[in-house]
Amino acid sequence: MKRRISRIGLITILMLLILSINVSAISEIPYQAYNYDYWGNVYYTPAAYVPAGNITGEALGIGNLRNPQDLFVGEDGKVYIADTENNRIIVLNDKLKLEKIIDSFDNNSTPDSFKNPTGVFVTRNHELYIADTNNLRVVALNPDGSLKRIIKDPKSEILDDNFVFAPLKVAVDYADRVFVVAKNMFQGIMAFDEMGNFTGFTGTIKVTISLTEKIWRRLSTRSQRSRQLQYIPTEFTNLDIAPDGFIYATNVDTEAQQSIRRLNPKGQDVIKKQKDGTLSGDLYWRRGREYSGPSRIVDITYRGNGIYTVLDSVRGRIFTYDHEGNLLYIFGGMGTQEGTFRRPVAIDVKDDKLIVLDAYLGEIVTFSATRYGQLIDEAVSLRFSGDEASAVKRWEEVLKMDSNCELAYSGIGKSYLAAGENKKAMEYLLLGMDKEYYSIAFKRYRDEILKENLGYVFTGILIIVIALMVRSVLRRTKRKGATASE
Repeated sequence: MKRRISRIGLITILMLLILSINVSAISEIPYQAYNYDYWGNVYYTPAAYVPAGNITGEALGIGNLRNPQDLFVGEDGKVYIADTENNRIIVLNDKLKLEKIIDSFDNNSTPDSFKNPTGVFVTRNHELYIADTNNLRVVALNPDGSLKRIIKDPKSEILDDNFVFAPLKVAVDYADRVFVVAKNMFQGIMAFDEMGNFTGFTGTIKVTISLTEKIWRRLSTRSQRSRQLQYIPTEFTNLDIAPDGFIYATNVDTEAQQSIRRLNPKGQDVIKKQKDGTLSGDLYWRRGREYSGPSRIVDITYRGNGIYTVLDSVRGRIFTYDHEGNLLYIFGGMGTQEGTFRRPVAIDVKDDKLIVLDAYLGEIVTFSATRYGQLIDEAVSLRFSGDEASAVKRWEEVLKMDSNCELAYSGIGKSYLAAGENKKAMEYLLLGMDKEYYSIAFKRYRDEILKENLGYVFTGILIIVIALMVRSVLRRTKRKGATASE
């Protein structure tokens, strides 16, 4: 009896130890992951990504990074950091170890250097483009570090005579066309051809004025109008280029409606939005607090298979969307614990990790995907590539971890819809509160039922018609018989 009690006691202790380990592991995550349901209510979810360590300049042996403003991960896995106030570009190898520092280059046999670079981009050919902000130019270096080209002082009839070209962010597409987000440039993203010639703007965001505002401005005096908000196009904050050449860009949006754009080669925004029509990070926020106001999306990274992730500098949130504008998951936050930020400015993806640059702390914060995050990413990617059956299996696993995930129900419903199982699709799409696809499934199921029962319907109609005809004949016969008897 004593042995049995001791065994029970030992098992109890072990279980408590396991639970305490799990609780401590959960408590190490310094933020609460969440999402929004169909009605816009917040519901808490398992964390899609968890902190995986920080990388500082001191740890790299190069001194503190001073107000770094951008980072970029090349196709070879190398990481490039614009160490702004140190006037240099830091290059890390694919193992995140220091490879080299670029702080100068040869400009026509004359030593040249950078002055507060704030943007960096690397092409498929390993050419390095640097937004050399305070030198008012974009510097393009060849893979060996030699100068390829300098883009500066663009001239055009559509540019003001007093315009000062101060590039903040830069990106290059597969055709070597250069796109620049410039300081105080509201007309759109500046575009340059492969020779560095300015060709115009792309993605200009038109600001619409409501009828009430138009009337108010009409009735206002000149002094009142001068104090009113100037309705000028919105300013872009950052950009990334997908392999197909589409530009993913972020912009300032004080109305919290749309801070993310997907620009086609014509410069038209073709991004798909969420069900409520917004695409701007948090739906709600507290006012009068330290991190109040709408999300300010400062960077974006395209991750493939229609998935893209954006960074909010106000509350340190990281939002991930799919190609249909569905919000997949949210994590991150501001603070002093490992895995939180003080002033996040840039984000990119490296292998299976997300890496974020914190300008205040001067460090890179890394995040690893949890099983929950992996399943969602895989499910979305599989559906994007057309493998609906495999996507269903991933969504079913997601539901085991998060039974409130409307996205999983909707994902399963869409897969059944693609497979022609319309009734099952309706059941899951209803749980996923997906009106659009539920309507499609309902119409297909209705047509399916009609098609299956069309023969019975026609037979029934024919029987009714014959019955009516027989009834009519019998009535006429009966009336004739009654007339003859009279």
